Amino acid sequence: MAEDLCFFNKGVLIIKPSKKSPLLLRTILLLFAMACGVYICSICLKQISTRTIIKFENIQVIERPCHNYRIRLSELPYVHYPNPETFSRAECACNPVRFFAILSMQRSGSGWFETLLNSHINLSSNGEIFSPIERRNNFSSIVKTLDKVYNLDWFTSASKNECSAAVGFKWMLNQGLMEHHEEIVEYFNNRGVSAIFLFRRNLLRRMVSVISNSYDRYAKQLNGTHKSHVHSLEEADALSQYKPTINSTSLMSDLQQMEESVAKALEYFNSTRHIVLYYEDLIKNRTKLLDVQEFLWLPQMDLTSRQVKIHKGPLSEHVKNWDDVNKTLKGTAYESFLHADY
Repeated sequence: MAEDLCFFNKGVLIIKPSKKSPLLLRTILLLFAMACGVYICSICLKQISTRTIIKFENIQVIERPCHNYRIRLSELPYVHYPNPETFSRAECACNPVRFFAILSMQRSGSGWFETLLNSHINLSSNGEIFSPIERRNNFSSIVKTLDKVYNLDWFTSASKNECSAAVGFKWMLNQGLMEHHEEIVEYFNNRGVSAIFLFRRNLLRRMVSVISNSYDRYAKQLNGTHKSHVHSLEEADALSQYKPTINSTSLMSDLQQMEESVAKALEYFNSTRHIVLYYEDLIKNRTKLLDVQEFLWLPQMDLTSRQVKIHKGPLSEHVKNWDDVNKTLKGTAYESFLHADY
């Protein structure tokens, strides 16, 4: 073997390298090619990943072009940037809007409460929009109306249009709200609509107001016109002259039915973001209005209303058959309704 590896030439030792196998060279070349391929693939994958991220970020920007860093994460589901079809929000396009609905019963102070809210420069509450039956015939017509309101395409005298920061309306329990409560709750939760419950504690006072308002609808005591709400003491005094007769036989069951309606509404809409208010509390404690503004994430303002209360003072002065009513409720769970509460 030694003779194959080396020999002497003129006194110099020369070493001959052994011949390498062609298989070894091919293996080395293959490994080198594989390494290059892996490197090139990794570079390509990084570029594709980067493009995907950039594309995703671009989509996010298109869907929500406005961002307000002052808005807390907990508020984000209730912050909206409507794009009305009937006008342009112009410089207010990036002003966030909150959606709400006042859920109440007739003659529970909702009209007065709504005028207070509408005195806020950034709030639009559009009245009793589901009073017409055709808007609540089925859930499809309800959704169509809701979408129009929350897209700022519903115009009333209360509309602040471009720069509304909160938009909503009044919804009475007997206007399709209870019949379609499951679908409406789902809509509220999906669209980020906040519910404001407004009820009366004294349901007997509500009953007096309901009967009196129904009477005036036909009697039209104010110069031949019907007014559910008044703006002067003279008008309030004229309407309060009528003293309704309350059916004492069905009084207990009527009051119980009203209580059950309130309890059902609170149960049905419990999963929504909501606040519960009572008319009497708002009358006695105006700081409750600050709670409402905070609930809607609005800047704090003093809220005012021109409405004048019609039935003031003890209920005994406003019920024709007061003795019968007093006798019926005395000693019952509703006895407190007989006394003045504000």
